[in-house]
Amino acid sequence: MASAAAEPSAKDMRLVISASSLGTVFEWYDFFIYGTLAASGIIGRTFFPAGNEVLQTLLAWAGFAVGFGFRPLGAVLFGYLGDKLGRKYTFLVTITLMGVATAGVGLVPGYAAIGMAAPVLIILLRIAQGLALGGEYGGAAIYVAEHSPPGRAGFHTSFIQASVVGGFILSLAVVLIARFALAEVWADWGWRVPFLFSILLLAISLWMRLKLSESPVFKAMKEAGETAANPFIESFTYPGNGKRLFVALFGIAAGLTVIWYTSMFSVLSFLQGPMRLDPTAAQLITGASAIVGLFFFLFFGHLSDRIGRKIPIVAGYALTLALLFPLFWVIGSAANPGLAEAARRAPVIVSGPACRYDPFAAKQIDECGQLLDYFSKKGIAYTTSRTPAVTVSIGRQPVADTSPAGLDAALAAAGYDLTPIVPPAGNIAIIMLAVLALMALSGATYGPVAALLSEMFPSKIRYSSMSIPYHIGTGYFGGFLPLISQYIVARTGDPYAGLWYTFAVVAMALAVTAWGLKETVAHAARRR
Repeated sequence: MASAAAEPSAKDMRLVISASSLGTVFEWYDFFIYGTLAASGIIGRTFFPAGNEVLQTLLAWAGFAVGFGFRPLGAVLFGYLGDKLGRKYTFLVTITLMGVATAGVGLVPGYAAIGMAAPVLIILLRIAQGLALGGEYGGAAIYVAEHSPPGRAGFHTSFIQASVVGGFILSLAVVLIARFALAEVWADWGWRVPFLFSILLLAISLWMRLKLSESPVFKAMKEAGETAANPFIESFTYPGNGKRLFVALFGIAAGLTVIWYTSMFSVLSFLQGPMRLDPTAAQLITGASAIVGLFFFLFFGHLSDRIGRKIPIVAGYALTLALLFPLFWVIGSAANPGLAEAARRAPVIVSGPACRYDPFAAKQIDECGQLLDYFSKKGIAYTTSRTPAVTVSIGRQPVADTSPAGLDAALAAAGYDLTPIVPPAGNIAIIMLAVLALMALSGATYGPVAALLSEMFPSKIRYSSMSIPYHIGTGYFGGFLPLISQYIVARTGDPYAGLWYTFAVVAMALAVTAWGLKETVAHAARRR
């Protein structure tokens, strides 16, 4: 086995971490900016008009999911190149592809101007973003891990993990600043500025990463002639790698990703949607919580160098199962106490012989489905029951006029105030504490992972073996979370029902990790 080159100096290590982390921040900014604007509804209105707000939102989140869906293909392609040609040049290519694709989203005309070509172009650009992201994360994480001295990989690579959160924070910050500076034209074209801002970030990333040298581990392998002939095939044929790939996919990538996206995107959608918070207030609360929550990623990465990678991950999964619903109940109660109290005091019940509701339909086929569609669009929780005739009751009082105007009046009389609000300071503090608890769970499961995955796989096939399961797990289990959870909420009328998807995936990840994950810290030196 080739040995690594001389240990880098502290100055070199700072350059490695800063250049890799900033590039990762910018890359995830590019990917998340779509999701940040999709949560506000502007992506759906511009590119996916459907005459149905729920369908419009689902289509926008489907576009978000498409990018994740193509991440595994990017992992295969760029993982192969990273193991064959080197870590540095591969993630230079990925960040360039991501920056160009993101700027492209900001230049695509809306549906009103070019018709179906608009959503088609958006989907193609999201595919390009997914391919780029599939190669970026593995390259940056491995590059830092292979430079790290023994006993420091968890802490050093935790900056890469925190950079994912940094990309989300940056996307929120740029959106808020652009919305404030371009308030009068925001809805028309101002929202495109955050996408075009990616060009500047791309220039900075390329300038910093061009300063870097190749990974010492890869250089040693190259000089010794020990690089893999076909990294993709060898990832599946290397002795013992099949089980490691399985655990990395279903035990690590799937679990950590749904926790992270639930703590950020689900919280943001929950606050802006069913809880009726002012969008700016919701973004500020989520963004501020994310900034403070960065500490947990670094803390647990550092802790994993001392106690091992497996303990914080398993503990984080178990605590997520116990605390997920209670924490969201706390957020819901504090975010809009008046609306929460109205829902408790005056529950909405829709009854009919067969209430069928299809969130993907432009128009519901029967009266009961149309009523469910009305309440779903409003973000009002409801329950259904089977009766011979279609009826609506609010607070056990039958509603005679079930037209939209009549239902609006009945909801207002029952105390449902749907005006966007800004919670009082004390309630904001409670929301932030609950979100920080979610961020702590995410930090425990996410912070040690870059070091863990780097240590799980042999160096000659590390880029491919790490990237493929990571991006399948994060791309499919995590990337489809907003779409699936929003669909569950729309079908059930319960704003908390979408959390069952997160719960189920984390339960699976806990079982797989407890069964199959071997501690890697003691073996890291041998596998390098």
